[in-house]
Amino acid sequence: MPPNLCLILLLCISSSTTRANAIGLNWGTAASHPLPPPRVVELLKNNNIARVKLFDADPLVLQALSGSKIAVTVGIPNSMLRSLNSSKKAAESWVHDNVTRYVSSSGRGSGVRIEYVAVGDEPFLQSYGDQFHPFVIGAATNIQTALIRANLASEVKVVVPFSSDTIQSESNLPSKGHFRSDLNKTMSHLLTFLNKHHSPFFVNISPFLSLHQNKNISLDFSIFKETAHPHSDSHRTYKNSFDLIYDTVVTALSTVGYPEMDIVVGQIGWPTDGAANATSSVAETFMKGLIRHLQSKSGTPLRPRVPPTETYIFSLLDEDQRSIAAGNFERHWGLFTFDGQAKYHVDLGQGSRNLVNAQNVNYLPSRWCVVNNNRDLSNATASASEACSVADCTALSPGSSCFNISWPASISYSFNSYYQQHNQQAASCDFGGLGLITTVDPSMEKCRFSIQLHTSHSSSLHPLHLLHQMLLAAATILEVEVAEDTKEGIVAAEVVAAVEGEVAGEEAAEMGIGFAPIQAAGI
Repeated sequence: MPPNLCLILLLCISSSTTRANAIGLNWGTAASHPLPPPRVVELLKNNNIARVKLFDADPLVLQALSGSKIAVTVGIPNSMLRSLNSSKKAAESWVHDNVTRYVSSSGRGSGVRIEYVAVGDEPFLQSYGDQFHPFVIGAATNIQTALIRANLASEVKVVVPFSSDTIQSESNLPSKGHFRSDLNKTMSHLLTFLNKHHSPFFVNISPFLSLHQNKNISLDFSIFKETAHPHSDSHRTYKNSFDLIYDTVVTALSTVGYPEMDIVVGQIGWPTDGAANATSSVAETFMKGLIRHLQSKSGTPLRPRVPPTETYIFSLLDEDQRSIAAGNFERHWGLFTFDGQAKYHVDLGQGSRNLVNAQNVNYLPSRWCVVNNNRDLSNATASASEACSVADCTALSPGSSCFNISWPASISYSFNSYYQQHNQQAASCDFGGLGLITTVDPSMEKCRFSIQLHTSHSSSLHPLHLLHQMLLAAATILEVEVAEDTKEGIVAAEVVAAVEGEVAGEEAAEMGIGFAPIQAAGI
């Protein structure tokens, strides 16, 4: 074999080995007081996290990732799928503004190492109905075409994140796995597209949700305990929930003709609060078991010695503005608390040392809002419920870390959550005279009364407003060409309207408007 060819083969094998079984993290930003992006990137680098998956293309986040050499997946929100499906020019503008602008330049270490564009965020989630179904294939195709035109198709792959309920098995056995019947035609087209462009199948896997939805699944089986009772499927034996779910996906792909398609686990994790079995200790056991299983490269019964190409832990940080439609645990998936402090110990590649916490975190002053015990508290519960309809009180829900604190401490927790979310403004601790500002930390046992981060809420600096301005500019360009293509002018208006809706929603969140009350027992 010629020496040059041998060297090329060795490099390819080395690259494939490095990429296979890679572990990354999901970085969500649905927080009222987000940790500044440069601090988050520092947190990722200090813990040797080499890959990160985003849910949008926030310019401040991408700027912070520039030069970090961290492999990045940028996301397209579901709200933009309709416009990107309708307009190739809208797709080209999106790729230009969110990919081309940031990718590393050849021969230089600057820029962002973007590897994937994720079209939608679980657009086929069953609870969404078919509101996004008609737009996914067209949006993915137009983004792919835009990447080709930008000479980036060889570097950046287009993927679609699939929810776990995209695949079903009536018997809960992997051998019976199949795609949902309402998606048969769509999946046929999408898998053909992914296969043609050598893109992997991104799927989210949740042993935690499987535990709560399936009476035949035990906690031990879900968190990789060696004492767990195994499950049998014909001649195959399953020792954990991850392998069971993963092989159900493998079967579904095989059934429609793609038995060898690469699989990337786009989300997998375990929450630490907000539900039964959602604790830091259980999450630590699960995460250590998962990492150990992935690093063993043992694969699964249907794919022995072939682990997922990549696996993205969900998630990096807690997010107090995530939707809790699925449960209060949704705001507690982070390996780190909202302020970047590790909840437990796990080796993600940093070696035997513990996870490194975020450094130089800028907090609001050490002040809390508590109930004034010297006042008539007959209306305190109503005031607390009102506070929790806006602030994050998920830690008070049954089975959570603050569920067992006594009344009126639970009232104080509600008051403080509202107070912190409103940047410790004196008026936000009034509650008709029932609130009292204190410098004595009221935290108790496992129930932490948080102090929020000091962040800028200037609308001119808000990421969504920056994105809004960028899309307005793109819309202006499209509208100039309206005589050439009237449809593009309509699409531009749709794009702007979608973003204006997100901006309005974000502003409403900051002002405490529009959040449904959560069920918080004990207040």
